Amino acid sequence: MRVTQSMLAANSLRNLSKSYSDMGKYQEQLATGKKINRPSDDPVVAIKGMFYRTNLTEVEQYKRNLNEAYQWMESSEQGIEHATEVTQRIRELLVQGNNGTNSSDDLKAIAAEIGQLKEDLAGVANTQVAGRYIFNGTKTDEKPITVNGDGSLTFDMNTEPFNVEVSKGVQLKVNINATNVFGSDFFNTLDSIEASLKNGDMSNGGQLLSDLDSQFNTMLAERSEIGARYNRLEMIDARIQDQEIIANRILSENEDADIERVITELTIQESIHRASLAVGSKVIQPTLIDFLR
Repeated sequence: MRVTQSMLAANSLRNLSKSYSDMGKYQEQLATGKKINRPSDDPVVAIKGMFYRTNLTEVEQYKRNLNEAYQWMESSEQGIEHATEVTQRIRELLVQGNNGTNSSDDLKAIAAEIGQLKEDLAGVANTQVAGRYIFNGTKTDEKPITVNGDGSLTFDMNTEPFNVEVSKGVQLKVNINATNVFGSDFFNTLDSIEASLKNGDMSNGGQLLSDLDSQFNTMLAERSEIGARYNRLEMIDARIQDQEIIANRILSENEDADIERVITELTIQESIHRASLAVGSKVIQPTLIDFLR
């Protein structure tokens, strides 16, 4: 087969074009730090990258869910802590009113303080986090306790668990059973204590004290339960953080370019390109235009 001058020129131009394309690829990898910049560069790497990014997106969503779970649990625990402190104060006042040395005015003063503490507890029961009532189960848009104009209370408590997905297939309850802390039985006990003090009749003081202690123990049990769930949440959080580190490492190994290797390949390709230009200028014969210069 006869090799013509046009064939030499065409081959030379095709090889130079490929050389430019290779240099462009390495320069793009160097600029972006990625092995591929479009799926056609390496379909296998691209498909794996989509899978790894999906896993990483899931982990990031679970981290956001964990933050919400922390917020609910910490706010709930804080509410229970405040309720126990108020209950302890009410118990002190009840013991003081039950010692038989108080005048009727003294008992009324104690009753007035207990009334204020009762209203404070109702306010804590209506605690909101990000506009949602955390002590009303799944009815987060409704108050669990409504304070009426005459000072009486209306209860509409929902005890259904409010679950948050904190890991793949793992739902964790983040609310408490508010009836164990702010239930109607507890407030009925407080009403009875307040009424006895106002009437100056503490003959049932021992029974009231026993009922209050029972409610207090129920509060402590609920606080222990949310503490146990909080510990589990921290363990899940640690595992999610490990998963995020692993997912980022795998994604980096799959997509990130080896910069040292890319620089070396680019340098080699530039050398080859310069050599191709030099050889091409010698192989391709001069044209008539060159003689007319």
